[in-house]
Amino acid sequence: MTIAEIAARAGVSKTAVSRYLNDGYVSAEKREAIRRVIEETGYVPSRQAQMLRTGQSGLIGVILPRINSESIGRIVRGISRVLGDSRFQLLLANTDNHAEKELEYLEVFRKGRVDGILLVATMLTPAHRKAIRECQVPVVVEGQCLSDASCVYHDDQGAAHALTTELIEAGCRKIAYFGVTTRDKAAGLARRHGFLEALAEAEIPADDALMQTCDFSVESGTEACRNLLQNGTAFDGIFCATDSIAIGAMEALHEAGIKMPDEVKVVGVGHARISGLVRPKLTTAHYFYEKSGEEAARILLEIIRDGVDMHQQIKLGYEIVRRESTGH
Repeated sequence: MTIAEIAARAGVSKTAVSRYLNDGYVSAEKREAIRRVIEETGYVPSRQAQMLRTGQSGLIGVILPRINSESIGRIVRGISRVLGDSRFQLLLANTDNHAEKELEYLEVFRKGRVDGILLVATMLTPAHRKAIRECQVPVVVEGQCLSDASCVYHDDQGAAHALTTELIEAGCRKIAYFGVTTRDKAAGLARRHGFLEALAEAEIPADDALMQTCDFSVESGTEACRNLLQNGTAFDGIFCATDSIAIGAMEALHEAGIKMPDEVKVVGVGHARISGLVRPKLTTAHYFYEKSGEEAARILLEIIRDGVDMHQQIKLGYEIVRRESTGH
């Protein structure tokens, strides 16, 4: 089935069919006639032909740090909601939290004729910044703040500060920190800064013996907590950079027979579904992940439409969800 055949069946010109397929102006009467023929014949326009006509592929590349993450799922849901109302389709790439793979996929998508890229970033190295700056298609970064590109990110420092303050106000004075690598400027560095800032304001000295570096897994939280318990290091509160780490820490506390929140209070970040299923329920920070995906997709569509990147910087807030793990 060709455009000419559709035009003949619908009793319209080939130009009218072309305009219809490319969202151009067509009268209501002609639009209905074309729609009816396409529905009857099951016609699907050739993507290659559309690229030749419009210079666009209709594809958006989305680079994800991991596909088995609840927060990433929320972000993709937001992206899909916005792009689903447009003519664009998603191509998802999973990096398994490897910065090198992010760079590889930036190059793959750049060469693969996508119309734009959404990078859900874990860390932004000089190589990332160079690749984004030199990319010939628009790139919007989600989850990290980048001064020379459009981005949508979260108030990680503010959330960590507020959660640490929750622990302090609940009576904790020896607070452990289970964080991730500071090469991750958001989940790692910014949350660490917020934690230390809250301690300093309360005139509580930071104790290096209570600082543990984890990955994003439950298992790493369990291991970090076991390390402190085995070393005999005293603590009465734990700030965890993610809910997964917090769930792991709580598992180790259960194993050791330590009561929460009476003996140790725990907080996490992310408001994962499981945070409300564990006992005690976990105090955490809710991030607006779906909203961040929507905003990132909206910005990218604006850049593609207007041909201008205004380097928009959007920081989203958070909500503290107070629960049993801190005595609420």
